[in-house]
Amino acid sequence: MPKLTDVPKRILIGRALRSDRLGETLLPKRIALPVFASDPLSSVAYAPGEVLLVLSIAGASAYHFSPWIALAVVVLMFTVVASYRQNVHAYPSGGGDYEVATTNLGPKAGLTVASALLVDYVLTVAVSIASGVENLGSAVPFVIENKVPCAIGIIVILTLMNLRGVRESGKLFAIPTYIFVTGVFIMILWGAYRGLVLDDTMSAPTAHFEIKAEESGLAGFALVFLLLRAFSSGCAALTGVEAISNGVPAFRKPKSRNAATTLAMMGTLAVTMFCGIIGLAMATDVKMAEFPGKDLLRDGVPVGDGYVQNPVITQVAAAVFGADTFFFVLLAGATALVLFLAANTAYNGFPLLGSILAQDRYLPRQLHTRGDRLAFSNGIVLLAGAAILLVWLYGADSTKLIQLYIVGVFVSFTLSQTGMVRHWNRHLRTERDKAKRRRMIRSRAINAFGATFTGLVLIVVLATKFTHGAWVALLGMVIFYGTMSAIRRHYDRVAEEIAAAEAPGPDSVRPSRVHTIVLVSKVHKPTLRALAFAKLTRSDRLEALSINVDPAETKQLREEWERRGINVPLKILDSPYREITRPVIEYVKGLRTENPRDVVSIFIPEYVVGRWYEQVLHNQSALRLKGRLLFSPGVMVTSVPYQLESSEVAKKRARRRAEWSAPGSVRRGPVDTRPKKEPTGKS
Repeated sequence: MPKLTDVPKRILIGRALRSDRLGETLLPKRIALPVFASDPLSSVAYAPGEVLLVLSIAGASAYHFSPWIALAVVVLMFTVVASYRQNVHAYPSGGGDYEVATTNLGPKAGLTVASALLVDYVLTVAVSIASGVENLGSAVPFVIENKVPCAIGIIVILTLMNLRGVRESGKLFAIPTYIFVTGVFIMILWGAYRGLVLDDTMSAPTAHFEIKAEESGLAGFALVFLLLRAFSSGCAALTGVEAISNGVPAFRKPKSRNAATTLAMMGTLAVTMFCGIIGLAMATDVKMAEFPGKDLLRDGVPVGDGYVQNPVITQVAAAVFGADTFFFVLLAGATALVLFLAANTAYNGFPLLGSILAQDRYLPRQLHTRGDRLAFSNGIVLLAGAAILLVWLYGADSTKLIQLYIVGVFVSFTLSQTGMVRHWNRHLRTERDKAKRRRMIRSRAINAFGATFTGLVLIVVLATKFTHGAWVALLGMVIFYGTMSAIRRHYDRVAEEIAAAEAPGPDSVRPSRVHTIVLVSKVHKPTLRALAFAKLTRSDRLEALSINVDPAETKQLREEWERRGINVPLKILDSPYREITRPVIEYVKGLRTENPRDVVSIFIPEYVVGRWYEQVLHNQSALRLKGRLLFSPGVMVTSVPYQLESSEVAKKRARRRAEWSAPGSVRRGPVDTRPKKEPTGKS
């Protein structure tokens, strides 16, 4: 994260929290539900529409398959929820699918799961924001006309909210999430009451449209393939389920039980809303088409490219509540907002998983560091950057982005549940208590069914979506896998190289001699200070070294050196090509070649300035030289700073920053001016 000045940083992010206040950031179930489950809950805003879009290829007559597809999605949802309830009890440390796969299937399987989840989290942000922008754009034309800038702006706002901390962002996100859930349930109940009790006729805005079938009369394998593709699109409702398993450490105690309860609540709410919207869409005769401009017909004529196809949930709300009514506007606004906030599931899952991977040396260690608000700030910023790149590349088009979706999450589902089967098999081999064995056998059966079902769904998703964009998600997984493997190899190689040997080695043997060199350009205060400091070190040989690039200046230096009687030998190297760095490097290499067991210690005088533009004017040769000398074995480089007057400016700025208190960083209250009572000594 770039360095910000204190005032904007504290205003945007809030005051820093002490590490011992980490417990205060843990989440109760009522906050954890919108934090970790906003993605699957909000997916009911677009998952039903994706089912109808695919079925529309065969015309409106194919819509009668949608209840059966919804039933299959419900069975899959409950299977996954039941399976993950076993996960959170068995692995409460927060590793989730990654830990389960690594422990039971090996590091390669764990890394595959991690790659899949990281890709899925990035896509969750991109798809949720793009879908939210499109929903909002149906009411606000400016948004749809500037989709990409608006989407990027919302990602930046969400990033800042999450940098304030998990608990604070959860409180902000809880209200719209609960408004959305409540609004959907009111719509379902009111629609059911009007249809079943009052026997009202409810018609969606597109009820009188016709659909021009792209492929009419589908049967046999073609129809099965279409239904499987519709089912795979409806499986978007399951994205984000794994986030609770990965986020168990963020729950209040008892962590596992609270996480399992939250999983059950999320599954129940999601499938009820999903089925309710599908049912109302059928009852109100909603029409959707993949290419609405040419496939939706009004009075036998295509509606044209200027037609804006509203989401299923918006059309159902218009039919149930009436267009432009209070509840319609409330639900439309809550839907757009909750789609933006659905990205929060990824904002909690990605940084936490990144922290665990960094701890295991698969990602840079900076991702394991908590920021000012005890959130994994570097992971949050990395996720935001990747999502912004995707939104920009795909023009914030949710239809294109959603084709990349759910591949990663079903890879992690399948490997995780397979790992859980091996987990129970391992424990059953040693467990003798009959009651515990019965529980383990039941859990194994749940996980085995989950692994089989999600594995079949993964095959369906790959078969039906590969050519539509799923290959991009697979490519992203391969890139993540290769990058993390390379990072781990690097860390392992460095750890092996720097490990201290049990027996004394060359690195622990004292050098034969120390040859000290002080670099000199002129005789001035910085040079004299460097010489004085070098004399204090225990050197076997001390000399000053200068490079002759200007004969007149070199002559003046030699004369000044002799006039002052400096008792340090001055060696001058000629540089016919006016280079400074190369002659020094070659001279040092020559010393090391002559005496390999000697250490060469080089002192470089440097100016300390207080203004950034002054830094550009000084120390450039010293920086280049230090950069080259770092690659020379047996060479120690020491900077000898000399503070110029302008450095006092920087010192005063630093002192003012240290003494300044940001708004809200100090708790102030009334000062009690009453004199304190002296102790009387009586008990």
